[in-house]
Amino acid sequence: MAFTRRHFLQSTATVAAAPSMAPAANDRIQVGVIGAGARSHELMAALATLSGAQIVAVSDAYTGRVERTRERHGQQVKPYPNYKELIADKSIDAVLVVTPDHWHKDMVIEAVRAGKDVYCEKPLTYRSAEGMEIVRAAADAKRIVQVGSQLVSTESMRKARELIRTGKLGKVTIVRAAYNRNTASGAWIYPIPPDASPQTVNWEAFLGSAKKRPYDPARFFRWRCYEDYSGGIATDLFVHLCTSIHFMLDAKAPSRVMAMGQLYRWKESREVPDTMNALLEYPEGFVVNLSSTFNNELSGGSSFQILGTEGAITLSDGLAFFPERVVEDNRWIVESWPTRLEKAYYQDAKVRAAELPRTWKPALRQGAERWESQGADSTVAHLNVWLDAIRSRKPPYEDALIGHRAAACAHMVNRSIKQRTQVDWDFDKEDIRS
Repeated sequence: MAFTRRHFLQSTATVAAAPSMAPAANDRIQVGVIGAGARSHELMAALATLSGAQIVAVSDAYTGRVERTRERHGQQVKPYPNYKELIADKSIDAVLVVTPDHWHKDMVIEAVRAGKDVYCEKPLTYRSAEGMEIVRAAADAKRIVQVGSQLVSTESMRKARELIRTGKLGKVTIVRAAYNRNTASGAWIYPIPPDASPQTVNWEAFLGSAKKRPYDPARFFRWRCYEDYSGGIATDLFVHLCTSIHFMLDAKAPSRVMAMGQLYRWKESREVPDTMNALLEYPEGFVVNLSSTFNNELSGGSSFQILGTEGAITLSDGLAFFPERVVEDNRWIVESWPTRLEKAYYQDAKVRAAELPRTWKPALRQGAERWESQGADSTVAHLNVWLDAIRSRKPPYEDALIGHRAAACAHMVNRSIKQRTQVDWDFDKEDIRS
């Protein structure tokens, strides 16, 4: 089976990642959905498996998505042509914000100020400067905000963090991670519904604060391809990776970023690059190499490696740990010395213990360790964490600040590509250094 990014994101949870929830029926959290595109339908399907919440309202700028939501979740789901009316409904406890990126800040802030708890799909922000504004608004309103990079709620990530914290990997100095694809759909050039028209699409509601343009169905249904609404590969894919890296390695944000990206192939309906490479340096003492191309899908399209001096972790459909097998062998160097110096070198007991072959005898040595994923997928696990946070009023790991920092990584990558220069992070301001 081809190992796609979607499969990776939905297959890394385990049974323990989604504890059962069974509150009384009248205690269910009433959820409104703002934005009902493809990812939103995945979230709604996952939420429907958890007995602690009920989808009661939906708002979307395309009537077909509202129709499909009510087909799947019942005609009792109330449609709201204007998302502001949904937010103003006092019977709604919480909202999912699953819209194009340029809408996230306004919708999240309006929702928390209206007393709603929020689940916002990644990236939290369209611009880095929006992040702390959201953080402050959520804190002032005392509302729960969780961002939707769901891998951090899986047992795979928790196990990886445990192995790193206990020193099993030794000193981690480099992380390599990639998402690769090779289809038009993978490059976000999605099919457009045949009934799309100015009558079924509220174009002005979609544009919001973005540049005013004539109705364009490609921009509406393929919005990730356009800079007016999205940060492309960095905000759609790299944010997932950075959120996970920050979680596993107890990191805040990279101190500096350098990146390159180009649009080589998928030029239909597109402005953002289809190939991107980035280096992120962290003050905690490691560097990250992120890469993505939409022009090849070698090895199933995804890879995630955390490399330490004593071992390495790989993440895919589960978790694997590989101990290092380091053996010093300087013979090829020492044999170029004069014979007398070579002999003296090997007379050193420490050298002999480290480098000379040992007498073979039967023995066992621990090798790789593997943990396979099972149970609820990562989206179910992450939504379950959100519902638990709403009930307990204790912030989840991926709160607004964590989401802001992960999104900022993507914004730094994009800025580095555009400006062809190094981009630095200001840890005091919690923003990109100007």
